Amino acid sequence: MSILTIRKYPDPLLSKKSAPVKNIDGRIAGLLHSMVDTMYSARGVGLAAPQVGVLERAIVIDTDPDERGKHLIKLINPEIVERSGKITWEEGCLSVVNLTTEVTRSQRVLVRGWTVDQQELEIEAEDLDAVCLQHEIDHLEGTLLVDHISRLKRDLYRRRLKKSEQDADEILGGSGGAPRI
Repeated sequence: MSILTIRKYPDPLLSKKSAPVKNIDGRIAGLLHSMVDTMYSARGVGLAAPQVGVLERAIVIDTDPDERGKHLIKLINPEIVERSGKITWEEGCLSVVNLTTEVTRSQRVLVRGWTVDQQELEIEAEDLDAVCLQHEIDHLEGTLLVDHISRLKRDLYRRRLKKSEQDADEILGGSGGAPRI
C-alpha cells in the first residue's frame, strides 16, 4: 500500500490547471493505484492528482464506502461532455480541512475519459456520483471547494485556518514558519 501526502489549502499548486496525460503507461497506472490507497486511507470518496502534487488530469472515485472497490472509477483525462439538472449537496474536501459547504452542481453528467487499459470510457452519473465527478474535475481545473463559497466566508475560513496554525505552533512550541512533520 502506497499512501501519498495530500496537499492542503492554501498550497498554491492546488490552484493550478492540470495538463492532459500524454502517455497512459505504468507510471500513470501506479499513480492511480497509490491515489486509490490514499483516498481509502483518508476515508475520502474521490481524489484528484493535483491533491497529491501531480499536475496531470487523473482522478479516482469510489462513492460506496461499504463495498470498497466494487464501484471504483479510475479516470484519465476526464471531461464533462453533457450535464443537466441542478442539485445542492453538502461537500467536503480532503485538501480543504474543516470546511463543508453546500454547492449547487449539475444533477446528471456524462463524463468521457480513458482507463489505465487505454480504453475510452463514458460514465453517466447522477446525484452523489455526479457531484463527486464534478468536484474532482474542478481540482484538475485548479478550482477548490473554497472557490464555491462567498468572499466573506472564504476570508473567515482563511482567518480560522491561520488561527488554528498559530494555536498549534504555541502548543508545540514551534515558530510560525516551521515545517510540520
